[in-house]
Amino acid sequence: MSHDAYQSYQSVNLNAQTAQASPVQLVIVLMDGLLDELARARGHVVAQRYELKARSLDKCVAIIQGLSSALETDTGGEVVDNLARLYEYCAERLYRAGVDLNEALIDEVSKLIHTLRNGWVAVQGQEARG
Repeated sequence: MSHDAYQSYQSVNLNAQTAQASPVQLVIVLMDGLLDELARARGHVVAQRYELKARSLDKCVAIIQGLSSALETDTGGEVVDNLARLYEYCAERLYRAGVDLNEALIDEVSKLIHTLRNGWVAVQGQEARG
């Protein structure tokens, strides 16, 4: 499959996923996209594709910033404050990974995001059981 065809498929798939999504489902979709991009960034670091690494890490940080900006900091309490700090930490680790060309830092962020994603999936399951 060509790169353009793959991008087109991804765009259609994302539109389909988000059209009727709840806020929790949207967070999960964003985290899935972040995890995919983290894997790409790691591959770029390992293969020493520095320009692609920079673009990929920029996308990751943008997704993290999007997740952080959606937090309801006025009403969310301690949990939201902790999430905001964790998102900030992840963005800082990705910056350091880009500077140091250290895939272990990307792996660290991937594990953290994967753990958060699992928590959101659990919340989604609780909402479904209602």
